[in-house]
Amino acid sequence: MSKIGFVGLGIMGTPMAAHLIAGGHQLFLYDLRPPKPELTDKGGIACASAKEVAEKSDIVIVMVPDTPDVGAALFAESGIAAGLSKGKIVVDMSSISPIETKAYAAKIEALGCDYLDAPVSGGEVGARQASLTIMVGGKPAVFETVKPLFELMGKNITLVGDIGAGQTCKVANQIIVALTIEAVGEALLFASKAGADPAKVRQALMGGFANSRILELHGDRMVKRTFDPGFRIELHQKDLNLALSAARAMGMSLPNTATAQELFNACAARGGSKWDHSAMVRALELLADHEIGQTPKA
Repeated sequence: MSKIGFVGLGIMGTPMAAHLIAGGHQLFLYDLRPPKPELTDKGGIACASAKEVAEKSDIVIVMVPDTPDVGAALFAESGIAAGLSKGKIVVDMSSISPIETKAYAAKIEALGCDYLDAPVSGGEVGARQASLTIMVGGKPAVFETVKPLFELMGKNITLVGDIGAGQTCKVANQIIVALTIEAVGEALLFASKAGADPAKVRQALMGGFANSRILELHGDRMVKRTFDPGFRIELHQKDLNLALSAARAMGMSLPNTATAQELFNACAARGGSKWDHSAMVRALELLADHEIGQTPKA
């Protein structure tokens, strides 16, 4: 049994922490809101600060929304760094800037501790089913130490490279996911406006080369109009902003990523920041003057 700290207990963090408790580890918990009973009733220990979590843990996992949130969790007055001692490990499983990740890691390593960036893909479903894809950056020896914990939370676990490589991989993942959502939305919208049953079109496509997890899961959301998150549009906007900012810095163009971001922006402008990211299709529906599943206009 290891002493594990977990800071950030939202939609993703709560089920991830629950799997660690179920795996027999002692967990010390902190979030801006009290941990849910599903954690504390099973032995998770609520702490008064991230500093206290770090003081009581050998390995501290961070799972918060954005780059500034990680910075605050680590380096605020009562943050994780204030409670660390030599030999401990910090694992950031948030999705944030690769550049800031390297800076954060350098500060933690200066305290005599190790650091991994280990963002995840798979959303709430993957977190609850312990089937997350985990993309890791850091030293191989540190990765091997933490890997048994990763295996309690995910299935596809890869050491991509040095510090920052995990975050770079996650940004690449989010580009693919956004563009595939857009493609599935366009395809089902086209089929629906042409008079075909979008549910049956989706069923047929799932048996061919166009099949994907996005078509399977988010195509179903689009057909059934179920856009509760899931993974919020505002978080995917953040990830694509990381991609586009990095692309500008490298002097390259990501034209379709930019288009996907504009479609997310259109949803946000209509109050959809907290919709599931599959709701990108709503922006496409406005452009088509047609909603998937409705009878085409004469």
